[in-house]
Amino acid sequence: MKPILSQIDLVARDPEATIAFYRALGVEIPESAIWRTASGIHHVDCPMPDGMTLHFDSFALAKVYDRGWQPGAGGTRNVITFHVGARAAVDEIHNRLAKLGHKSAQSPWDAFWGARYAIVEDPDGNHVGLMSDVDDARKSPPPDL
Repeated sequence: MKPILSQIDLVARDPEATIAFYRALGVEIPESAIWRTASGIHHVDCPMPDGMTLHFDSFALAKVYDRGWQPGAGGTRNVITFHVGARAAVDEIHNRLAKLGHKSAQSPWDAFWGARYAIVEDPDGNHVGLMSDVDDARKSPPPDL
């Protein structure tokens, strides 16, 4: 059987701030999806429309299911990208999150692959991409790297 990417788990330093960011992004997170104990929030389960699942876990829970997990300085070398449909939605969501104080890592631009694209950092420094539908008429040659 071939492996199928089905889930992304983000370990959150401040789960409340992480929930607020992803709700502001537009991810539906009902209260029933949040596992709280007397010591705080430890897990959030966000099924996505395409079948992927996005989880947010506390440091304490990450240490239980991943014995080798260590908190880093924040952020990753990866980008978690959300498809947002319309080109204008990239700008609107990017600007809304930036006005809420989230750092813009890449202002909206017309990418060479034909999409409108931007990147904002979540509360833990993870890069969150915002990408429109691809418009073949807007494609251009890739950069000469």
